Amino acid sequence: MRKNVLATLLAASMAAGVLAGCGGASSSGTDTAAPAADAAATEAAGTETGASGSGASLAFAWWGNQTRTDRTNAALQLYTEKNGVSFDAQPSDWDSYWSKLQTSAAGHALPPIIQMDYSYLKQYANAGSLVDLTPYVEDGTLDTSNISQSILDSGSVDGKLYAVCAGVNSPALLYNKTLTDQAGVTIKDNMTIEEFEELCRTMLEKTGTKADLPYGAADNFLPYMMRAQGVTELFNAEEKKMNVDDPSQFEPYFQVYKDGADQGWIIGADIHAGLTSNSVEESPLVYYSSADTQAWCAFFWTNQMEAMVAAAPEGEEIGITTWPSPDPAKSDFLKPGQFFSVSADAGENEKEAVKVINFLTNDVDANNILLGERGIPASSTVAEAIAPNTSETIQTVTDFVNNVVTPNSSTISPAIPTGANEAYDACNTILDKVLYGQIDAAEASKELFEQGNEIMSRQ
Repeated sequence: MRKNVLATLLAASMAAGVLAGCGGASSSGTDTAAPAADAAATEAAGTETGASGSGASLAFAWWGNQTRTDRTNAALQLYTEKNGVSFDAQPSDWDSYWSKLQTSAAGHALPPIIQMDYSYLKQYANAGSLVDLTPYVEDGTLDTSNISQSILDSGSVDGKLYAVCAGVNSPALLYNKTLTDQAGVTIKDNMTIEEFEELCRTMLEKTGTKADLPYGAADNFLPYMMRAQGVTELFNAEEKKMNVDDPSQFEPYFQVYKDGADQGWIIGADIHAGLTSNSVEESPLVYYSSADTQAWCAFFWTNQMEAMVAAAPEGEEIGITTWPSPDPAKSDFLKPGQFFSVSADAGENEKEAVKVINFLTNDVDANNILLGERGIPASSTVAEAIAPNTSETIQTVTDFVNNVVTPNSSTISPAIPTGANEAYDACNTILDKVLYGQIDAAEASKELFEQGNEIMSRQ
C-alpha cells in the first residue's frame, strides 16, 4: 500500500507539472526501522567521517536539524565504508548556512558538495558557482532514469542540470494536536485567512497560546500569499521590476500580521529576537516557558515534521495541515525540498562529488538510513523500496502530500532571479515596523512596492 501511495504521488507530480520549474519555517513514528536508523545515525554522527586507506576527502555542506545531520552523517559513513572516501561534514541552520555559502562563493572556496534550495538555484547557477551535471548523466555517472522528467527539470537552469532533487515536499502548518483536541477545536485543511484568524482568536481565548506566523521568512509566505492573487512570478528580471501593479496588492500579507499583533494572537517579534536560530528545535511550537511564549501552530514544511515530532515535549502530538490563504488552491504547491549540487570549486574532486550525489539519490541502503527526512525521494524506485521502513510520521506526511496538497495546489512558481532575496530582506525589515506598531499594512505595502522596485531596477 505505501509503495502505491508513493508511486502515485510521484506520477501525479509529473502529470500535473507541479515541479516543472527554508528554512524556517516541522507525531512520532512507531515503526522499529526508523528508530534503528536513527540509532545507527547517532553512532556515526560527527563532524568528519573516514576510513583507513581512504582516497579523496570531500567537504559536504547542508542546512537542517539534528535528525538530518545524524542521518546524513550515517549515510556518508556508509559511502566511506564502500568507497574509501572521507568527508568533512558541515551542517548549519538555515540562516547561517546561506551567509557562509555566500562568503565561500565570493572566495571561490565552496565545498564540493552543497545542499541547494530552489529559491537560490538560479542565482548560484548564473554566477557560475555550480557544475552542469548533464555530462555526468550522459556518461552514466549520475543515474536519473528513475526520476520523473518534471522533477529532474526543477533542478535545471537554461537547459542545464545544476541540481538533483533530494526530496519532494510542500508547505505545512504544524500544530499542537494535543492542545487543539483539549480545546475542542477541529483543524480543517485548506483554511482561508479569515478562517485561520478566527481559529487563532479561539485558541487564544481557550488556551492562552498564540500562532507563530513566519518571521524573517518573507521569501516563503509573501509569494505564497501573492499566488492567491494570480501573481505566480513576483519578480520580473527582464523588465527589472516587481510584477505588481499597485502597492495595495501587498496589503493582505501585511494585514494578517497587523491583525495578529493588534489582537494579541501571534508570537511577538521580541520572542523571536531572543532565539539563537530559526530552527525546528527553537520553534515556539515545542520550545517555550509559558503560555505567552508558546505557539499552538507554526509555519514549516512537510519534510520538517519528523524533526518537529522528535523535538516536541513528551505527550505533545503534532498535527499537520495546509498554510492558510485567501485562495488555498492557488497558493499551495509541491516543491523540491532541497537539491544536491556540485560546486564549481570542486576541482579534481568533481567526479567523486557527483558519485556521492548518485549514491544518496539511488542507493537503497543509504536511503534506508535517510528515510525520506528531506522529503519523498526523487527516485521512484528508492521511494518504493524504503516505504515499508519509514516511520508513522513519514507515512502521515506522504498521505498529506498525496491526498491533501496534490489535488488542491498549483504549479510551483519559477525560481527567483538575482535581487529577489534583497527585496525579501527589505520586506522582513518593513514587517518588523508593522509588528512594533510603527506603520500599518497600507504604509508597509507602499514601502515594499517602492523598495522592491528600486532593488530590482539595480540588477
